[in-house]
Amino acid sequence: MEICPTFTAPTTAGQTISLPDGQLTVLYFYPKDNTPGCTTEAQGFRDQHAAFAAAGARIIGVSRDSIKSHENFKAKFELPFELISDPEETVCNLFAVMKLKNMYGKQVTGIERSTFVIDGAGNILRQWRGLKVPGHVEEVLAFVNTL
Repeated sequence: MEICPTFTAPTTAGQTISLPDGQLTVLYFYPKDNTPGCTTEAQGFRDQHAAFAAAGARIIGVSRDSIKSHENFKAKFELPFELISDPEETVCNLFAVMKLKNMYGKQVTGIERSTFVIDGAGNILRQWRGLKVPGHVEEVLAFVNTL
């Protein structure tokens, strides 16, 4: 079983989060605030937030966007969970989610949409990489409900 890398990062609401910290955590990486797939994914986690909380899990999103962008994204879509701002790609690199992608015929480095379920002891219990948004939140919730 993989161990969660230790890190501390700034989040929305003027907080910082350090992992691992004893809590069951769904840590999801997404490319960019206010884009169609990322918005759909965030809304899915928002809509299932109570079910994740009932299962004892918190949700944290990570992208390279600024805290200001995250705050606006959270407010616009009423997201009840924190977002980590990782413009230096520190957390992204710890989880190896930076990948070469083709955008409009050009190769760019970007975040590969990925989700990690981390237990309170810092073990990565499950990971999804290069995932598609439809059905993903439900799949993560189903996994969390088995714990």
